[in-house]
Amino acid sequence: MGDVPRRYLLLADEDLISLAAAGDADAFACLYDRHSRAAYSLAYRMMGERQAAEDLVQESFFKAWRSAGSYRAERGSVRNWLLTIVHNGGIDQLRSAASRRRTEDRAQAATSGAQQSEAFTETWQNTQREQVREALKSLPPEQLKILELAYFSGYTHTEIAELLGLPLGTVKGRMRLGLKKIKDYFDARDLRLPQ
Repeated sequence: MGDVPRRYLLLADEDLISLAAAGDADAFACLYDRHSRAAYSLAYRMMGERQAAEDLVQESFFKAWRSAGSYRAERGSVRNWLLTIVHNGGIDQLRSAASRRRTEDRAQAATSGAQQSEAFTETWQNTQREQVREALKSLPPEQLKILELAYFSGYTHTEIAELLGLPLGTVKGRMRLGLKKIKDYFDARDLRLPQ
């Protein structure tokens, strides 16, 4: 978004969002510079494709710019607010795409070999998703929370430690144990982990 005036670099996110709510584009540009990489990382994990992730980040920051006045500090940090907008936008896009796919699948319900193969692939992927959900349910709550924050909300180990008030080593240990339990869950059932 270009170079922002140096004075903005010293301001806290909460000050910048207040200025942005009053229409200060430079303040919002500074927020973008600070948080767009984390937003892109989350968007990419959700969308699985570079262009879709970039589009999601742009749409999310545009939405944040338009609704900067709705930010409330008591509900969390500006970073979390921005990442929530990205997360919710990604979920909406994924749901919309899934809905479109279901409609297209119903419309093309002819029985060609290729379509049967696609139906098998989709069924297989849905089964794998269900197996991952079941594996996650088998985890203790403290491990599950850390995996959800890392893989579904895009937080780093350090951010999770700060968020939960835990030592960094504890967060890493719980994540390692949680991932091992999921792998063991799949191994015990002779299942392959989804790619």
